[in-house]
Amino acid sequence: MAANAIDQTRRMLSLVTYLRERPGAHVADVARAFGITEDELISDLDVLPMCGTSFRGGDLLDIDTDGDRIWWHNPDDVAAPLRLAADEATALLVAARAVATLPGLRESDREALLRATAKLEAAAGEAAGASSRLSVTFESEGGVFAEVDRAISERRRLWVRYYSPARDELTEREVDPIRLFAVGHTYMEAWCRLSEARRTFRLDRVAEIRILDEHAAPPELELRDLSAGLVQPSADDPEVVVEVGPGGRWVAEYYPHDRAEELADGGLRITLRTPDPASLRRLALRLGSDGRIVAPQELADNARTAAAAALAAYEGE
Repeated sequence: MAANAIDQTRRMLSLVTYLRERPGAHVADVARAFGITEDELISDLDVLPMCGTSFRGGDLLDIDTDGDRIWWHNPDDVAAPLRLAADEATALLVAARAVATLPGLRESDREALLRATAKLEAAAGEAAGASSRLSVTFESEGGVFAEVDRAISERRRLWVRYYSPARDELTEREVDPIRLFAVGHTYMEAWCRLSEARRTFRLDRVAEIRILDEHAAPPELELRDLSAGLVQPSADDPEVVVEVGPGGRWVAEYYPHDRAEELADGGLRITLRTPDPASLRRLALRLGSDGRIVAPQELADNARTAAAAALAAYEGE
């Protein structure tokens, strides 16, 4: 089972120390030492260069890999004593206090964070006073993330009310969470007890969530490779043809497709595959006059009916 977000953060902090002491370490050796796959390690290494000792980005970790060995080019810069400007100290204190309120945080992690915050307040002096007048309230997605993260850590089942845009309805289901990941949005991969299959849930579409007492026991599944994106159509999936005008050319950039043919008006005729063609009805409504579904005919008729109903409701109001 994939590590949860807090475990990954803890691992990455340890990884910094580990790599500093082992310049040119082999990817296979490091992955084995941390008990993770090489792909998981490479994913961590993709994140580390966005971290550093300054919020302004001047002292980011210069770490890269050729796939075989890992090189850290500026370890001495990170080892220098940390000096925070007033605005940096304020931002860090506000963020630390906000994270400490997350309901999914382990108590030991919360206590460690509060101890570190107290030390930072003492070192920040007058800057700490400004931070005490600021607060951050996490939106609902943050709360859902915390509950999922906690359920993964404690291996417990979840009950969720989830909005399905393809059916335009809320469903209630119990799921055994497998992992959290981000591809544009944040998602939970889980074994759904309603459909008895692996499903992916977008966190901002979770209307309500509750951790259950039941032990989560998802089947042993091979984790999907998401390096090519969340949506990876199969050659066996139904084919859909969409024609878009110049204002809808973005569809070819955001949707994996088999081909995109230029049209005389500057638009595109896009052929793509999807296991759920009905899910593209929302795309047709979003495009409006900038595009239309050409095939299959049933989906095109369905999109036109939905558009007419929406227009009638709008004009009625």
